[in-house]
Amino acid sequence: MNFLQTALAFVVCLGSLVIFHELGHYLVARWCGVKVLRFSVGMGKVVWSRRFGPDQTEWAVSALPLGGYVKMLDAREADLGHLPPEELKREFTRQNVWKRIAIVAAGPLANFLIAIVLFAGLYMHGVEEPASKVSVRATVDAAPAAAWAAGLRTGDVVTAVNEQPVAVWSELRWSLIQAAIDKKEARIAVERVGQGRFTFTLPAAALSALDLEGDVLGKLGVGVSRPTPVVEQVIAGGAADRGGLRVGDLLVAVDGTPVADGIAFIDIIRASAGKTVQVAVRRAGQPLTLAMAPQAEQVKGEAKTGKGTVTVGKIGAYVALQPDMITVPSSPVAAVGKAMTRVWDTCTMTLKMIGKMITGEVSLKNVTGPITIADYAGQTARMGAASYLSFIAFISISLGVMNLLPIPVLDGGHLLYYSLEVLTGRSVPERFGEIAQRVGMGLLLTLMLLAVFNDVARLL
Repeated sequence: MNFLQTALAFVVCLGSLVIFHELGHYLVARWCGVKVLRFSVGMGKVVWSRRFGPDQTEWAVSALPLGGYVKMLDAREADLGHLPPEELKREFTRQNVWKRIAIVAAGPLANFLIAIVLFAGLYMHGVEEPASKVSVRATVDAAPAAAWAAGLRTGDVVTAVNEQPVAVWSELRWSLIQAAIDKKEARIAVERVGQGRFTFTLPAAALSALDLEGDVLGKLGVGVSRPTPVVEQVIAGGAADRGGLRVGDLLVAVDGTPVADGIAFIDIIRASAGKTVQVAVRRAGQPLTLAMAPQAEQVKGEAKTGKGTVTVGKIGAYVALQPDMITVPSSPVAAVGKAMTRVWDTCTMTLKMIGKMITGEVSLKNVTGPITIADYAGQTARMGAASYLSFIAFISISLGVMNLLPIPVLDGGHLLYYSLEVLTGRSVPERFGEIAQRVGMGLLLTLMLLAVFNDVARLL
């Protein structure tokens, strides 16, 4: 069932974005008076088509469901000598350079516009998210945690990062990732219950050293603040039940190690498979110590461990984990402004990441392909409409940025040609264009192979 849901979420996401992208090209081409011969969703052999409209444009679905195209009347692709003069006026290369620029740029711009619409709708509706209240660990992988060293403590509510307001967890994460990419310090303003307001600084060195793949904030020692670790359910016959744990018990410590929240308790239990541990609890205000032996179970390991399965301990109990959630709706004007800012920030961050991958500052492992996109599409679809729509908006921005890269065969490559034509007054020589097309195709295939390789590596 999950596979079908993932496949459907991926097709809906990519298919809809391809359609909007190509509609941008199509509508502006028609507006500029260019004749459109075919509008295809997918590449390769046409498997279904119908003709509509005064120009009898062919609307088609093609065999390879990755991408699409708009085919216009173009003298570079066929001999048009037999056409009457009024038809030749509608040929693409006969249009002035500014019309050609508008037609080519319309596809990526359509992707950005769709992202703005989706984000604005989400901001107006208001999305329930974890608040920017943090839990902070003193160490990460046995080394001092950067956030703890800077002065942040569990229970702090982050209100701003580098003077930019922060209200929810995603805004906090976004701000710190931007600071890491820019290799600059992060000034974090917080409110601490009963003590007032403080500002702490995460140094640029700590942020720029981060691997931006995975749990970025976790590598700083920062996590979502969760409620006190109260037992919500005990499974009959499990280690917790046999040890005397009951619903409503407040977990205090395990073998003398204090338990800050449910995640900390789970981590200790997972690491104690087959051992007998002493769990300190508070029940109806009275302290108790309960002995229990977590049962060893084999579970799928993480890719970074290099192990197919790992042994973890389980006791058969559920602990409160839901963080404080808030919903922050915006007015229509504010929502559009925030959406435009979000799209702009995502574009600039994407370009910076690409630049750092080219210079070797960021690993090429961050290049992802269709398998990873499909996986995240399925995950966000299961999380709810808001998460899925936000994911579609992010992918739409990524498609827009990627298509604007100055690589021949992409929209950005054509825009580069036309920009040179504006500057020099002459079109790019045909021979140069053919060579550039081959180089661009080779580069694009290399990127696709790298993306698929990274996808497979993550799965393994």
